[in-house]
Formats: sequence, structure tokens, C-alpha cells
Amino acid sequence: METIESLTTNERSARIALAIAFEPGEATTAAVIAAVGAQETLRLLTSTEPVPGVDTEAAALWRDLAAPRLRPQAFQQVIDATQRHRLHVSIPGDPEWPEGFAIGGVTPPLALWVLGEVDTLRTPVQRLVTLTGSRAASSYGEFVAAELATGAAERGGIVVGGGAYGVEAAAHRGALNAGGKTIAVLAGGLDRPYPAGNQQLFERIAANGALLSEIPPGCAPTRLRFVQRARLLAALSDTSVIVEAGVRSGSLLVAARAATFGRDVGAVPGPITSLIWVLSRG
Repeated sequence: METIESLTTNERSARIALAIAFEPGEATTAAVIAAVGAQETLRLLTSTEPVPGVDTEAAALWRDLAAPRLRPQAFQQVIDATQRHRLHVSIPGDPEWPEGFAIGGVTPPLALWVLGEVDTLRTPVQRLVTLTGSRAASSYGEFVAAELATGAAERGGIVVGGGAYGVEAAAHRGALNAGGKTIAVLAGGLDRPYPAGNQQLFERIAANGALLSEIPPGCAPTRLRFVQRARLLAALSDTSVIVEAGVRSGSLLVAARAATFGRDVGAVPGPITSLIWVLSRG
């Protein structure tokens, strides 16, 4: 009978198993991996031994959290879906692992599932710009997002976004229409990109850039996964720009995370297309 230990024979497969077992950004897992590596972390998770840096009670809770998902069948389903949808799995140490995840206080993904041009992820952080904002964007917000993305692409930059409706979709399209590349970071598995209404856009992105997610295939987006995705959007790029956002917009979390990571944060005043606004700035 197969066990999770028999199926995870290297660092890559161990990280896949841990990504199945835990929600993204889980602090204890990240700390133990940093101390002993993924294979040893998985072994400790399935044992009763002391866990370095974790007290007995916290270690028991950590194991209880993972137990329902640490099943050989779940692991094999993810591996099968990864192969069926022709996804690439990247881990720290791979040549395409984004350099932004190794800088200053970022809790890195356990693994990344990638669809598209994997080498796009090797782009230096200085050439990446995250454009995000409201899903229910105004026509002004979408116009400005597309203009900013077009300008970035024409200067050799790569636009990063979350693939959502509104500002992010406009930014991705602006980059693509300018002949550039773009990266979409999704909050669910790449076997069913969300939102489904952007399927054609996702296909264009995969053909001219990359879709990526720290969530294994077969998993739907959740509120927590959207929240944790903000740190990836902020970490990937040297600069994050909020084009248009409401008071409760998740895009503001991207700005907050980028500031925490020491990255540049910008916001678009409005309306920059107004002659009155332009004259007032002159």
C-alpha cells in the first residue's frame, strides 16, 4: 500500500505534498522548511518527533491541521492533473524561480504551478510592474490601466496582475495588445482559471507570458487564498501601482504588502485624462 512518504522521494514532490496539506502562507510550515528542508518537514509532519523551533502543543496543532489532506490519493490526483493540463511545477532553487520571492521578508510559496512561458519568471524584478485595482472599475480606470500597461510593455517591461475583471484584465490586455508579455497570478488551481469569463484572456496570457498559482490544481479560490495572493503580486515586482480602488478593495492589501517588502508603491490620481486636471498640474 502506497503512503505519502513513498510517493514523496525528493524536495519537489515533498513541497507539492505540503502545498496540498496547508493553505498558502502558513507560517509554521515556512519556518520548518527554512530550518530543515521540505523532505524533512514532511517526515516530521507524519511523525511524533519534536519539531525544531516549535513547541509540543503547536506541533500537535500543526499536524492536526495537515492530517485530513495528507492522503496518497490526494497527492496522486494533483500529480495527474498537473500532467494532464501540462503544468510546470517550480520550486526554490529552480532557475526560473522568481527573484522577488527571495527578497526581504516574503513568505515564499511552497511551490508554483505555471502554465505558459516558464522563462518569463526569470525576468529581473526591476522589469516587472504590478498593476491592480477594482474589479468593478470605471471606464476611466480601465483606460488608464491599459495605457499604463501599454507604456510598460513598449519599454520592455512585463505587467503582473491577478487576472480579475476590471483594472487587472484591462492591464493584461494593454500589455498583450502592445506586443508585450504579462503574468497573471491566480488564487485557485490552473486547471480551472478564475474568473471563468476571462478564459480567452487567460489563453492569450499563457501564450505570451505565464499563468501561475501557488494553489494546486483541483482547488478553488477562497477568500484566504485571495488575501495570500496579494503578497505574491507585491513580491514579484519592483513596483506596484493601484489604478483605481475602493476603500475595501483587496488591491490595497497589495499596496500594503509591497510597502512592507520595501518595494515602490504608486497610485493613479484622477482623472488624469481631464484637461482641467492637466492644467492644474501645469
